[in-house]
Parts: sequence; structure tokens; C-alpha cells
Amino acid sequence: MSGSNGEAADNITVTSPMILAGETIPERYTCKGEGVSPPLSWSGLPDGVESIAVLIDDPEAVGGATVHWLVYGLDPANPELAEGSVPQPARQARNVSGEANYAAPCPVDDHEHEYRFTVYALDSELDLPEAAPLDEALRAIAAHTLARGRLVATGG
Repeated sequence: MSGSNGEAADNITVTSPMILAGETIPERYTCKGEGVSPPLSWSGLPDGVESIAVLIDDPEAVGGATVHWLVYGLDPANPELAEGSVPQPARQARNVSGEANYAAPCPVDDHEHEYRFTVYALDSELDLPEAAPLDEALRAIAAHTLARGRLVATGG
């Protein structure tokens, strides 16, 4: 099953020792705290995975979905991403603010937002440089997704 036909399986389990599904994101990972990227881990990868990508977004942001972070080129043999890190040779795409880094969630309105931490298992390495344009990176991930999984938490 590949992303090119839109039938990627949702069978990867995504967890974090610091963020619980359906609970509020700790301030440490938002603009109210240190603003570092949270630790994540995953399991249940299908056969044939050549690369991992991680996307953190807010589908409810004012003005449309906001991508806070997109990391690609992660080694599928390492099932985790440590807090505040981008392990080599992984690369970061530009986020919604045009920067190739983690943009800590910082809602500008007063309602609670839902934040999605999505892990994508890809059938190949993405031939994208550091700081690739967001739309280009998202298209490449969609075209190569074998499976995905998601942890959803809130903040506001």
C-alpha cells in the first residue's frame, strides 16, 4: 500500500513519555515554556520501510492547518526521536513560518487546539535537501507513505 494511491495503513503506534493521547501538551514543548521538540517513539512499522518522517501540526489553527515541524530522513532502525533533537542524517523542511526548525505551538486565540504528532513510514529516502519547501516535502511524503500513526494531544 503506498501513499500514491491514498491507501496508507494507520497501524503505526506513536507514543511519548511526556505527552499522553488526549491530554494537554506540557508547557515545556510550547511557546509558554522552553519550546523544545517533544520526545516521540513508534512501533508497528511494516516491511519495506526505508525512511521515517515526523510531522507535528495543528489542524485547527487560525487561517488553516499549521505545520509546526517536519523532519524526514530518520533511520527506521531507530524507533524514537529524542527531545530537542534532529539526529543525523535527518533533515527538516520549512515549517509554516518558513523556518527549518521546530516552531513551538503557540495558539493566538483562546480555545483549545488539537495537535497531531504523525509518524510516516516511507518506502524510500526522500531526495530533499535541508530546509526543503513545505509543500514539496508534504507531496514527497504522500507519494512514498507505506503506513502512518498518530498521537493527538491538546493545548491552548
